[in-house]
Amino acid sequence: MDCPSEEQMIRMKLADLTNINSLDFDIPNRQLTVFHSDNHDQIFQRLDNLNFDTSLIDSVSADNYTATTDNSSRERKLLWQVLAINFFFFALELTTGFISNSMGLVADSLDMLADSIVYGLALFAVGGTMARKKNIAKSAGYFQLTLAVFGLIEVIRRFAGTEAVPAFQTMIIISILALIANGLCLYLLQKGKSKEAHMQASMIFTSNDVIVNLGVIVAGGLVFLTNSKLPDLIIGTLVFAIVARGAIRILKL
Repeated sequence: MDCPSEEQMIRMKLADLTNINSLDFDIPNRQLTVFHSDNHDQIFQRLDNLNFDTSLIDSVSADNYTATTDNSSRERKLLWQVLAINFFFFALELTTGFISNSMGLVADSLDMLADSIVYGLALFAVGGTMARKKNIAKSAGYFQLTLAVFGLIEVIRRFAGTEAVPAFQTMIIISILALIANGLCLYLLQKGKSKEAHMQASMIFTSNDVIVNLGVIVAGGLVFLTNSKLPDLIIGTLVFAIVARGAIRILKL
């Protein structure tokens, strides 16, 4: 599990197996413990289909197994908060990205949209039917992939064209605001102190976004120093590729 959103994909892949009692994710150590009855062949086959380099560590009897409960109400509230923050900044960065002629901001807005999708899926992990969750994931994956492809095409067009140099001030200011927003999301998630895997995944996913925000800020500084559109297009390409990769993995379900 080298991507936090993969925890949601694994849950969906195994959702309809009736012999599974529970899943225990250890995201930092990239391990999954499956409490199940019968043999594990079908479980392992489904995990293999995700191409996550799955390997069996051990298979032992869990004689003293007891199901755990989660604080779904508190988790749902936290996830709605971070979902609202990310969706707001998706709209803000997308709008200002086109106004300032910055593909870096546009790409970062899609990264915020990808976050919103992950938080939305996490909400359905807390409550809601798995069938509905899969349908939303599929639709979101196609939508995210379509936007990423159009974004990459636009980057190529701007590489070859004579587009104006992006407004570096807007790039830097909006990215700093997005950085603050991601910091707020991290604070809210850490404040919840949830040990549930989908909450831990959301936290790590947001931490990764801080790096993207810093990348756009650096690109804005390089645009100022070089008076060139290339730094903006390069960071835009990298982020679009990340968004497309995430969408493809969701569609593998």
